Amino acid sequence: MSQAVVETDVVVIGAGPVGLFAVFELGLLNMKCHVIDILDKPGGQCAELYPEKPIYDIPALPVVSGQELVDRLMDQAKPFNPTYHYNHMVEALEKTPEGKWRVTTDDGLQIDATAIVVAAGGGSFQPKKPPIPGIGAYEGSSVFYAVKRMDDFKGRNILIVGGGDSALDWTLNLQPIAANIALLHRRDAFRAAPDSVSKMRALVDAGKLDLHLGQVTALNGADGKLEGAEIRGSDGDYAIACDTILPFFGLTMKLGPVANWGLNLHENLVPVDTEKFETSTPGIFAIGDINTYPGKLKLILSGFHEAALMAQQAFRYVYPDEKLLFQYTTSSSSLQKKLGVA
Repeated sequence: MSQAVVETDVVVIGAGPVGLFAVFELGLLNMKCHVIDILDKPGGQCAELYPEKPIYDIPALPVVSGQELVDRLMDQAKPFNPTYHYNHMVEALEKTPEGKWRVTTDDGLQIDATAIVVAAGGGSFQPKKPPIPGIGAYEGSSVFYAVKRMDDFKGRNILIVGGGDSALDWTLNLQPIAANIALLHRRDAFRAAPDSVSKMRALVDAGKLDLHLGQVTALNGADGKLEGAEIRGSDGDYAIACDTILPFFGLTMKLGPVANWGLNLHENLVPVDTEKFETSTPGIFAIGDINTYPGKLKLILSGFHEAALMAQQAFRYVYPDEKLLFQYTTSSSSLQKKLGVA
């Protein structure tokens, strides 16, 4: 038996921070949203890859964890009663005879909406794995590509491999709770923030962190229990004792079904204008990391700005006969009533 088609004003594809803030901005303008995400929970990369990692560039929040940011955004959107569909992947996007957009997911869910907001980050993502023989046998027990709970690494003997922000950030954050921690990079130059590199080198100078230059060539241990790693350095081969390895080699982004929706693409990103953040297809918007335009910065705060301007244009599609009245939440009693603070 087929499911009944659901109707709403806007479908937001992606429940990451930018998608969640879009729900808030759309709600302020009386637009109802259904949100679809392939993950089993909200938050996108923030929740899936670094829920406990501190974020420092969210306005008015000097430091906030990925999970706390997601929780705050969920609370902010709550007054508008959005409907969330987790574990769903959008497979098709087509125009109905009535002029609506019909979204169909891999689970047979169909939603008709006036406007579509693609906030799918970089699409689906998976970690780049180092070419180490037999590494798969240790994944999930001794080798991890993300830190979801810092407490899981308390007291461990950790080897972190990489030279970017993730490698340096987790080196600094895990160092106080690990039994021992070592950082391995192929060369003595790092792609991370200068402040992080300075803090890392200070720990090395203080004898609280081991820095190695080279590459992992083999892993030692049986039954998924890691005992050490073989290293090839500039001075020859040697072994490092460790029970945990965190390789941070970046992410491979796969646009997935988005590539088949008929949108113009540029290097697997969706071009938009900077007035409405609308795609080449009227009624379909792209915000956050999945879009591209001159001067684009892949920052969460940039996505928030894009969501606000997108909502202004979406209103014109959902309510074509109404005049859009711009209001401030600080002074508008009607907006405060919607938010439950009047």
